[in-house]
Amino acid sequence: MSLLRDGEAVVTAALAAIADCNPFLPQRIDLERRALGDCFVEGGAVWHAEGDQAALSPNLDRLRALAEHLGEELRGRLASGADATPLEICSYQGLVRYVIFARYEEPWFSLLESTPGNALRENVDFYEAFANDTRHFLHFPRRKLIDESEIEHLFALGFQVRRAFHQIFRQIFGGSLPAARLRATVWQSIFTHDFPRYRSDLYDRMDDIPTLITGESGTGKELVARAIALSRYIPFEPRKKRFAADHSSMMNAVNLSALTPTLIESELFGHRRGAFTGAHEDRKGWLEACGRYGAVFIDEIGELEESIQVKLLRVLQTRAFQRIGETQARHFDGKVIAATNRDLSREIETGRFRKDLYYRLCADQVRTPTLREQLADSPDDLGNLIRILVRRVVCEEEVTRLCDEVGTWLRTHIPQEYPWPGNMRELEQCVRSVLIRGEYHPQATASGAGDDFAALFGTGQATVDELIQRYCRLVYEQTGSYQETARRIGLDRRTVKARIEAIPEADEKEE
Repeated sequence: MSLLRDGEAVVTAALAAIADCNPFLPQRIDLERRALGDCFVEGGAVWHAEGDQAALSPNLDRLRALAEHLGEELRGRLASGADATPLEICSYQGLVRYVIFARYEEPWFSLLESTPGNALRENVDFYEAFANDTRHFLHFPRRKLIDESEIEHLFALGFQVRRAFHQIFRQIFGGSLPAARLRATVWQSIFTHDFPRYRSDLYDRMDDIPTLITGESGTGKELVARAIALSRYIPFEPRKKRFAADHSSMMNAVNLSALTPTLIESELFGHRRGAFTGAHEDRKGWLEACGRYGAVFIDEIGELEESIQVKLLRVLQTRAFQRIGETQARHFDGKVIAATNRDLSREIETGRFRKDLYYRLCADQVRTPTLREQLADSPDDLGNLIRILVRRVVCEEEVTRLCDEVGTWLRTHIPQEYPWPGNMRELEQCVRSVLIRGEYHPQATASGAGDDFAALFGTGQATVDELIQRYCRLVYEQTGSYQETARRIGLDRRTVKARIEAIPEADEKEE
């Protein structure tokens, strides 16, 4: 008796492929259609945070019921001694992964929702049930298709997949194709494009490949970094009934724009007591405190001075670093995630960013799309994005009313082609402004800084202080960054910030 009968090979292979596929790519829809045949129900091809999974993929319950039934049927045949080719066994194992991951989706999600910091203290009591279910499908009297260490690994992978889907689905918003491509790209940054290879070989090697996130200010670069950092592989320890690290504390962020070069170096590498003024005690940097399964997020990496770029390059090349004021070499075990809103190609051309550091960072690049790109592809998505942001600031009973207020204001006061230069950050402030003031006036339409500066300059009566203030404002409107404005003008960042905030009509905020 053979394992697979007429039609079952196609269905089994499709379900196995779904277990290994990128859920944010169109491939998933094609596989669902192949598995369900005439029972497939057409639905939205883009999974995003508006709506539950069942609404976005009406086939999930059908797929799970089909996988459960087929899995038990094939398991019974194997237990009865059915012949199976290596390809059939491979498909069956993939089908089992689909069944097991679906069964334990809710317990993993509950673990995700537990109080931050508890992951290392709480016992994961459902592991034994998971292991028994896995043995049920993959242990037979004459052969075992999985050993105990592989069951532990499968459990860790299942929790990682659950975390990754949760972080990407719930944190990276938008129903447009640019937003959908971003979610698919982030999934690849976590698992690569080849999940079977990741599962068997790369799961504990991804820390060797840094991730570089580029995009304009306000496009969600930190959300992408957070999704990647909090979705890293963490081994499970069955005897202790817990994971080897706390999934909720795996991201260590360093925002360079708020620090002096000395403090940047100290934040990253740590320092020895007395290494510089104010260093009153030994201190670990984030590279040392990160841990084996954590990630260091270096925001605005384009702001790094060359001396620190050289040290960071050494970390990426050798995984070695030293605290400030020490000679002892220390080892970095985690992953580096970097972000910038600068054009690094231009920075390399001007000598402000090292080419060798860029080539250490560029293997895995993620570009966050602008809000105008998303709305150009899907104009109707603006209402969806507004609703997501509204839910952050009011209770559920008030969501619809505030959404209507924001939508009405935008339709009657903001041109449809408005480019949203502040991206999602600006849209969020628009929602808050309508909530507080009942109105929102974009800075660019409220007053043209370029015209204002030209008019002031043309009078011949402006003071030097007034010209500097207006010019700082003009450049800031173009860059959206105090740091970049200071670099272009040749002033200290704090001076630029003070000049801009001294203009009475300015309504600026730090990015």
